[in-house]
Amino acid sequence: MKETVVVGMSGGVDSAVAAYLLKKEGYNVIALFMRNWDSTINGEDFQNDDIICPQERDYNDALEVCKHLDIPLHRVDFIKEYWDYVFKYFLEELKKGRTPNPDMLCNKFIKFDLFKKEALKLGADYVATGHYARIEAGKLLRAVDLNKDQTYFLADVPLEGFKNVLFPIGSYTKAEVRKIAEEAQIPVSHKKDSTGICFIGERNFQKFIQNYLKENKGPIIDVSTKEVIGEHHGLMNYTIGQRKNVGLSGNTERHFVCGKDVKNNILYVTIGDPEYLYSDACLISNVNFISSVHPTFCTAKFRYRGEDVPVELEYLEDNKIMVKYNGKAKAVTPGQACVLYLGEECLGCGFIDCVYKDGERLWYL
Repeated sequence: MKETVVVGMSGGVDSAVAAYLLKKEGYNVIALFMRNWDSTINGEDFQNDDIICPQERDYNDALEVCKHLDIPLHRVDFIKEYWDYVFKYFLEELKKGRTPNPDMLCNKFIKFDLFKKEALKLGADYVATGHYARIEAGKLLRAVDLNKDQTYFLADVPLEGFKNVLFPIGSYTKAEVRKIAEEAQIPVSHKKDSTGICFIGERNFQKFIQNYLKENKGPIIDVSTKEVIGEHHGLMNYTIGQRKNVGLSGNTERHFVCGKDVKNNILYVTIGDPEYLYSDACLISNVNFISSVHPTFCTAKFRYRGEDVPVELEYLEDNKIMVKYNGKAKAVTPGQACVLYLGEECLGCGFIDCVYKDGERLWYL
């Protein structure tokens, strides 16, 4: 009897090729589409159908893929759960002046928890997604295509969340996945990759977030001179290291966001790229280890597209770790994940609370 795999079908090329490869291997493949966002229910003040209905277009694409592959497609709504477990946290973190990562919570609470439970109702022996990652001998490993590797976003999923999970495209490059889709004549073979907030999609961030958080303008201060040089449009619209759209029109010098004072509603910026963007340690909390290995030395990523930084780990009480960098790192940001690696293996992560330099907590963060 064939084993059954339930594939998370997003309407994109990666999940489509994952389903295609699994069917080719002889599995009984069932597709399951998740609907996690509804603009009208969730209070977005938009009238443009192109903005309101991206998930409906994705669902129609998923239907076309499943017809082409001759596999059944089911649909499940997690709109309330996404709001409760992901989006409320996202808003609360923004209010605190931090930079949250909703994609990580989406994986933890939706894709590798609620989705898996729904898949079991459909008789799943395994669950599969189109993530660029690998699981070997119970370890979460980076994808072959390091440019597309998504282990960073999977690092907060508890170890049991990966039980009976398959990542069929983790050993392929993106170019190879596109080629497989083209050769199999899969309808979405040339569809553009999705970007933006997990399940919400591409938005003008400032306009989108104003549906949920009021704009609270305040001064922009040059951290070197302590002079007010402009006005910001709400601290939630800015992140550490940001250079574009800082809001200093007419000023020809490049300014980088280097800090926030939430209590006094101040945005701090620095000219050029000097010392204010660099730190040599950070405190992370809510640590999730996927691996049984808890090393003293490893590497860390402080952002998805960030480089691997050699670090030393000092284990503290209350599930916290002091992460010390062997050399300074740029734009380490409260609220973001610090994801730990030992070679190819993703060990897990924690979330950045405080940032330090030369033994002192950075006051402007």
